[in-house]
Amino acid sequence: MNAYSASKTIVVLGDSLSAEYGLARGEGWVSLLQKKLEAEKINATIINASISGETTSGGATRLQALLDKHQPAVVVIELGANDALRGLSLIATQQNLRSMVAASKKAKARVLLVGMQIPPNYGTDYTRQFAELFPKIAKETKSALVPFMLKDVADKANLFQADRIHPSAEAHPVILNNIWPQLKPLLTK
Repeated sequence: MNAYSASKTIVVLGDSLSAEYGLARGEGWVSLLQKKLEAEKINATIINASISGETTSGGATRLQALLDKHQPAVVVIELGANDALRGLSLIATQQNLRSMVAASKKAKARVLLVGMQIPPNYGTDYTRQFAELFPKIAKETKSALVPFMLKDVADKANLFQADRIHPSAEAHPVILNNIWPQLKPLLTK
């Protein structure tokens, strides 16, 4: 039996960046991921449990029920941006991310932590500390990491919706390309 044959479940626990905010259904990176899995003949089902506006606290609260219900092979954690945009405590964000990783691993799921950065107008210390917390937690918990979800997107104004916060449909294939190299090995091990 090859590595691709047994069906796997992937739970994506994210915020508006994964919930197709402002996009037509099917244009977001999670929907594009399902098509990619089919093209690569990887037998996997995606549960997109992303909610616009979600914080790490909300994700941590909802995760156990998702783990119990879906028993995922992989959990993609794409949370933290809303914590930062609201100026929430980075200590609380780290604790929430660590608890989500721990719960996922306890449920025998592999974890992909999706890193984020925020604009410098939040102050250099906060901005730096926020960017550093994702690699730090990934290293501590031996989790896979996408260093920056919006690499090759964040610096291009034409890849954003009118609100200048949410990526446009044209950006989502780039986002998937940022995530796929770290996700694929978790599905084929």
